[in-house]
Amino acid sequence: MSVSLEGMRGRLVDIEVDVSAGLPKTTLVGLPDASLAEARDRCRAAIVNSRFPWPDRKVTINLSPAWLPKSGAHFDLGIALAVLASEGHVPQDRIAGAAVLGELGLDGRLRAVAGVLPATVAAVAAGCEVVIVPEPNAAEAAIVDGARIIGVRSLRQAAALLRGEDPPHEPPVEPLVPGVDPRPGRLEGLDMSDVAGQHEARGAVVVAAAGAHHLALTGPPGVGKTMLAQRLPALLPDLDHQQSMETSAVYSIAGALSPDAPQLRRPPFVDPHHTASAAALVGGGTRVVRPGAMSLAHHGVLFLDEAPEFRRDVLEALRQPLESGCVTVARAAQTAEFPARFLLVLASNPCPCGSRSGTGSGCTCTAVVKRRYGERLSAPILDRVDLQRSVGPVSARDTGVNAVPPIATSVLAERVAQARERQRRRLAGTPWRTNAEVPGAYLRRSLPTPPRLVRTVDRLVRDGKVNARTADRLLRVAWTITDLREQREPDLDALDLATVLRRDLALAANQLDGISA
Repeated sequence: MSVSLEGMRGRLVDIEVDVSAGLPKTTLVGLPDASLAEARDRCRAAIVNSRFPWPDRKVTINLSPAWLPKSGAHFDLGIALAVLASEGHVPQDRIAGAAVLGELGLDGRLRAVAGVLPATVAAVAAGCEVVIVPEPNAAEAAIVDGARIIGVRSLRQAAALLRGEDPPHEPPVEPLVPGVDPRPGRLEGLDMSDVAGQHEARGAVVVAAAGAHHLALTGPPGVGKTMLAQRLPALLPDLDHQQSMETSAVYSIAGALSPDAPQLRRPPFVDPHHTASAAALVGGGTRVVRPGAMSLAHHGVLFLDEAPEFRRDVLEALRQPLESGCVTVARAAQTAEFPARFLLVLASNPCPCGSRSGTGSGCTCTAVVKRRYGERLSAPILDRVDLQRSVGPVSARDTGVNAVPPIATSVLAERVAQARERQRRRLAGTPWRTNAEVPGAYLRRSLPTPPRLVRTVDRLVRDGKVNARTADRLLRVAWTITDLREQREPDLDALDLATVLRRDLALAANQLDGISA
């Protein structure tokens, strides 16, 4: 058996081989794609060069179920072992309950493949007791409990192990991606204490990290927008087991999971260039659908620097995932669904030239150019962003010798972790982990949200000042502020601060005390 992947979902595929009388010919059926149809020649050469005879008769290879489209070279090892079993070179009872993954070279050596982690999950769920994979993929397959993982280097080794013999020595198999440090080097050592001033923006970053709220930062170049975004992942707590498995599975399908770090423990940070296409952000592909930047940022941070410079269709592709937390890529022959529960951070200049400040000095843009530039981030996108702050130039008071040193990331991360823990206890028994995920109906009916807060936001909706979606998001941010302040329930002050953080109004001096001051 082997596994066919449709996005994150794996389906078990039976590999059947029939060797019958007739002219020597090999036929592969079962809706294979081009890369899989070529497996006939690869497997024949691999078997012959591994010193096994290829049947000199009619060979029919069937991949069942026949209606399911199949793609990828990871079926090679399963096909080769099935051919050997049909000729009695491998005991059939030893491979009957095994799932087999791996691409064969013409010399019979195995090559690492993508998607082993979700494929192993599907195989174990289907009852497979043994999973045979290329040696570099053994570490990620071993993350899944419930099956015996066998890592092999060649077809000869796999056949010897199945026959109960000592496997022959083979040189190591090259991994799909080279071993790397699991921590992104460019973010290593970055600390919130590096950011001078920007107390309001720092507070918004802490609130965003605590409740997984989307954040938009607007300001002239050089004021610290990118610095704040790059330091946000360090504030997030480690991934729990379920989150780690989901995120690692996405990276496994993308072929980006290192053998030295087969299970991701820290939230990812993805920052695509502004020239990225919609397919690069959402996911896609001509033959095999691969996850895009939104899915690679699952349970982490997706940072769009210079957001208005992204193409309109790329930005509009964010709408549905920001609400649902998943991406569905539909093609004529295949539909794949990937998770995309990320924290979005948008950074932008106030105008194309980037020189406009609060007084407009130094700006060379006309009013029409400024308006069009601002409209590149559409109202429906900004309506889904909970926190929207302007970042101004740093004052001399914040950079002088007498400036108060900012609080370090370690201290702020502890506050965020405590706020996340309070959310976890409050939302125990529900499918949600953070305030940003809680539906509006649950906020009003099941959580101990004070009725006066609900009446206040409902009055804003009736007066036409906010819509129903914004009202729910104000309550979610108010709950996050309450968690950071270690209070039992949100009050009107927390709701006022949530409104200010969303509408980019001026903050009172003491409103963010205890959060990031």
